[in-house]
Amino acid sequence: MNREKAIKQLKELSRLGGVKKMRLAAEEWEEEWQTLLGILMSARTLDETTVEVGERLFKAYPTVEKLAKAQLKDVERIINRVNFFQNKAKYVIGSAKILHEKYAGKPPHILEELVLFPGVGRKTANVFLAQYGHQAIGVDTHVAYISQKLGWTLHTDPAKIEQDLVAIFPEKQWATLNRTLVRFGKSYTSRSKKDELLARIVNL
Repeated sequence: MNREKAIKQLKELSRLGGVKKMRLAAEEWEEEWQTLLGILMSARTLDETTVEVGERLFKAYPTVEKLAKAQLKDVERIINRVNFFQNKAKYVIGSAKILHEKYAGKPPHILEELVLFPGVGRKTANVFLAQYGHQAIGVDTHVAYISQKLGWTLHTDPAKIEQDLVAIFPEKQWATLNRTLVRFGKSYTSRSKKDELLARIVNL
């Protein structure tokens, strides 16, 4: 893939994805631990649902220490609108305990440490790091789908897609890739409309 062409395509995705105002699950939290847990809960769940659930959860447990001591059934009840809420409730409490006991409530900004938290995979860790200015690419379903459609990758494995994107784009653009592609993907919920636009972009 030609880097110049890919950068031009990314700019067009950014333009088309900027038509709707939206808050993604990683954005606008007051504390970094809330950002991390918000991203964790967002897997396979709409961002708008995750944001609402996260606001309820963090209102009930305003500190990581309180969340670390929460009862599982109480957290399950609060977050039951996110997919796989039972597993995620365990991950949220487990991660809160590690954050409180080992990190004084401040998530590490090191990928290798983040992926040791319950429920935090490479995608979640990278989206978190990118949110705080680190050059990292979180590969979710939007990123995978669009990258394949535009010929940026031939892979389906997220780790290999990430490697392809790292090779194509300048490092200064890594942190914005996920947000740009997710915003585009969420702006066009119709698969046919999305594919129509991507077909145009592929020929830029």
